[in-house]
Amino acid sequence: MNVQAYCKAVEAKDLQHKLLAPSIWIQENHSPLVSLMDTNFNLIFEPSILEDYQYLVREDIIQKIGRISKHLDRQNKVLIVRSAWRSSEHQKLLWDSKFACYQKKHPEKSNIEIKETISYFIAPPAMSMHATGGAVDALIYDKLENRVMDFGTNKGFEIDLSKKCYPYYPDIGIEAKKNRALLIGLFEDEDFVCDLKEYWHFDYGNVAWAIEKEKEYAIYGPIT
Repeated sequence: MNVQAYCKAVEAKDLQHKLLAPSIWIQENHSPLVSLMDTNFNLIFEPSILEDYQYLVREDIIQKIGRISKHLDRQNKVLIVRSAWRSSEHQKLLWDSKFACYQKKHPEKSNIEIKETISYFIAPPAMSMHATGGAVDALIYDKLENRVMDFGTNKGFEIDLSKKCYPYYPDIGIEAKKNRALLIGLFEDEDFVCDLKEYWHFDYGNVAWAIEKEKEYAIYGPIT
């Protein structure tokens, strides 16, 4: 599939999911939020825009992350946790910060163009799956090469938001494709689903997961 056809298919499916999301029933299982920082897993925590951020996830997810971490340990690699549960205030702060960053980085673009790009990848507070505690953003650090692995759109922790972030975007390098396959495969083996537009974002238990897995209902709703 060429780039244009792939992007068109992703965007059509993403729109379909967004339209379907409000109709998905949530049977909340009340799994509490637990900090990944309180585990003994070998993890790297990407610095957060929010001071004293705790990288909270649902308790059900903890052992899944632990197994992913151990798998990477055997390859001399470390899971990077970029973000987990986010409040609506945190989500707005992230959106505003990314908007300001892109204004500075792309002075040739209008505010409308920048807003459109940011909105593609950062959900409004009321729609973010991060509010459920069932979403994890992740990358991988290679200990032998002493760097964050190349995923095709990143320089270290910094990710340049574009359509190249779609998980199976055809026109990226062989190494980036291999690294995305590793990251996505590890999470999919633990029953997560990869976001349609973000190779680093994974969902479990929430509405996005229920739609992709064709479940009767989600088990995690937003936590305020």
